[in-house]
Amino acid sequence: QVQLVESGGGLVQAGGSLRLSCAASGRTFSTYAMGWFRQAPGKERDFVAGITSSGSSTNYYEPVTGRFTISRDNAKNTVYLQMNLLKPEDTAVYYCAANRNRYATSTYPSDYTYWGQGTQVTVSS
Repeated sequence: QVQLVESGGGLVQAGGSLRLSCAASGRTFSTYAMGWFRQAPGKERDFVAGITSSGSSTNYYEPVTGRFTISRDNAKNTVYLQMNLLKPEDTAVYYCAANRNRYATSTYPSDYTYWGQGTQVTVSS
């Protein structure tokens, strides 16, 4: 069992930056691949970024490539999402999720077993 708690969301102006954190409970965090997803009102939950258990491989949703960076610190049981050059269309609830397939950076929500409660990111124009 893994429990995930996101933090770091908030209100920011377009062009600004935020860093989201996702703290995981348990001793097995380093065996899970991790992902960030987001969901805007009335829309489906979309993949944003993924990282393998070791951190050696990452994957990004094309519209955030070059602006967002996913990373992890297994010693701290935490995964991060650095978001730069934010745009109003990035406004959503952001969720982190854990995938038992440690080598995968899957874009499908159904591949992830554990989810956090989400943190709101609002980008004003």
